[in-house]
Amino acid sequence: MNHHRKIHAGFTLVELLVVIAIIGMLVGLLLPAVQQAREAARQMQCGNNLKNLGLASLNHESTTQKFPSGGWHWGFTGDPDRGLNRNQPGGWTFSLLPFLEQDALYKLASNGQPDTPDKVNASVTLQTPVAALYCPSRRSAKIYPGANDSLINADVASLKTTGSCMLAKADYAANYGGNVSNPGEARIYPSSYSQANEYNRNRSWPTQTANGVVFSCSEVTIGQIRDGTTNTYLIGEKYLKSDAYETAGSSSDDNGVWVGSDCDNCRVTYKASTSTPMQDRAGYDEYSMRFGAPHSGSFGMCMCDGSIQRISYSIDQETHYYLGVRNDGQAVNLNQ
Repeated sequence: MNHHRKIHAGFTLVELLVVIAIIGMLVGLLLPAVQQAREAARQMQCGNNLKNLGLASLNHESTTQKFPSGGWHWGFTGDPDRGLNRNQPGGWTFSLLPFLEQDALYKLASNGQPDTPDKVNASVTLQTPVAALYCPSRRSAKIYPGANDSLINADVASLKTTGSCMLAKADYAANYGGNVSNPGEARIYPSSYSQANEYNRNRSWPTQTANGVVFSCSEVTIGQIRDGTTNTYLIGEKYLKSDAYETAGSSSDDNGVWVGSDCDNCRVTYKASTSTPMQDRAGYDEYSMRFGAPHSGSFGMCMCDGSIQRISYSIDQETHYYLGVRNDGQAVNLNQ
């Protein structure tokens, strides 16, 4: 009698291990490509944010005949009752809100009294993030710890319910120019609306000679950009310590998104190593005045004509300076 051995189909242990190894190798090859694709998408979104900010700035200029003002200084946030000019204490970000379909947020702290701030609603505004001001490669649109507990026209106590100021922030900065190394230099610091009103009446703000586009109490027209709108920076990505994205651990990212002119929202192209653009780095340059980004290779800049350019971190220092100055006669064409 013949006995036939039954044959069971299946994988041996060795074959299974080989298959798992092959799958692991394929996943290892695929993951970097997936991550690169995701970063490319985030970088594209970041560019779209800059494009929207540029269009909003041009709409602001069409409405007021001036680019958005830089506001007063970090001690004041936006006040909708004070208009869209040098009398506006808030920064350029606040002045752009009506042109970013954020008119309700812009008007939130309006009480009809330009010399008496609505501090309670001003603080609510300070804690309201706008997605168009956040780079998706860096952080999400929410509030983060800050250190600005000396705001003059806001209710600081309501910002500190968790022990530290919680504020909406921004990942973009306007072009202050190249004749100062720090947006805080050559500037006065009024401590009240009445004092600031006096400065504005006398036009005694010392930064009126700044050579960028957005600075303290600026009212720059297109005609004043004599080097050409395609050759002059308007708004770009700002450098930030990569280990301070979600903390108050950077003096150039701690005052909130809507405050007046400060290195939080204005950056320079001053000819010095401290102002050269660079990619975000952990533990480096805690008090930064430079442009930069979390992206590798280049950072995004919106020019005064609304066009978006990718600028290499290795850009020549003198060229970077010229691009930040609106009227020095040294026009640099990035498209050549």
